[in-house]
Amino acid sequence: MAQKISWLDNLRAVACLMVIVIHTTTYYVTTGPEVGAVSWDIANLLNSASRVCVPLFFMISGYLFFGERSAQGRHFLRIVLCLLFYSAVALAYITWLTPINEGLSIRKLFEKPIFYHLWFFFAIIPIYLFSPLVQVKPVQAGYLALMALIIAVIANPNTVDQSIGPMHWLPINLYISGDTFFYLLYAMLGRAIGTMTIARRGVSWAAGALFVACVLGIMIGTKKQLHINGAFADTWYLYCGPLVFIAAISLFVLFKTALDRPNGLLSFLARYSLPIYGFHALFIHFIRTHDYDFPQYPLADIVMVFSITLAGSILLAMGLQRLDKHRYIS
Repeated sequence: MAQKISWLDNLRAVACLMVIVIHTTTYYVTTGPEVGAVSWDIANLLNSASRVCVPLFFMISGYLFFGERSAQGRHFLRIVLCLLFYSAVALAYITWLTPINEGLSIRKLFEKPIFYHLWFFFAIIPIYLFSPLVQVKPVQAGYLALMALIIAVIANPNTVDQSIGPMHWLPINLYISGDTFFYLLYAMLGRAIGTMTIARRGVSWAAGALFVACVLGIMIGTKKQLHINGAFADTWYLYCGPLVFIAAISLFVLFKTALDRPNGLLSFLARYSLPIYGFHALFIHFIRTHDYDFPQYPLADIVMVFSITLAGSILLAMGLQRLDKHRYIS
């Protein structure tokens, strides 16, 4: 069990860092070539490599709650309290430090979150609700690979359309729709892979190579789409897209098989991952909207914004945990 907790902590910490990378580089990716071709390519690479963060969070939740153990009342309470607390913090930020209409934010509360990153707290609730009904059985790796190929690629409605002349052949319509379907699938795969006995010889290298290949595919596809549309499009960035799906599975396997030992830094970050997630977007938004960034030096700016955001979020997280003795919101 100590081994399983270690690799999950490592994975949770890396996923948390990836979230900050995504939101740090989004400005450059969405701005387009105006930031400079090389800078845009680097931002695109960093963003592409980090797209797996949200799927990994769903997979971790599935590993924990889609087996013998299911989400209990205290877990639902924690999600609701986190949603309320970080929404209140974001609302205070909006009111005092931005020109955004806080009244409109409140009126739209049940349609969209107060601040963009808080959507995850809404999306994870169905996973918890389904957990008492789902107990993933042990399956063979071959079955999972085939299932992932069919659901994540061949029949994935987010797969880029492919045609031969007038004949459309990909994706095949299996009447799959909605992101929640894929979030549940991520959770079930997290449990199935997490409890699977995996021979380590060669598997870690294969998983790492497949992850790199998917990242390159996402990066190249996004750049190609930019040239086609004349503007940024998130076609290849979607959390439920085929390459992101396969990359998430690959990284999950890699951590389970090769990064299963305790790591001091990653354990530290994992301990504060929830409040880091809750606070980080406010730091990035403040820096970007108050001209404390340096867009004329994109690479240095990415490093600076990431570092300040991570450091500030950790400090707030540490302070919050001192107050939140029962870890309801931290």
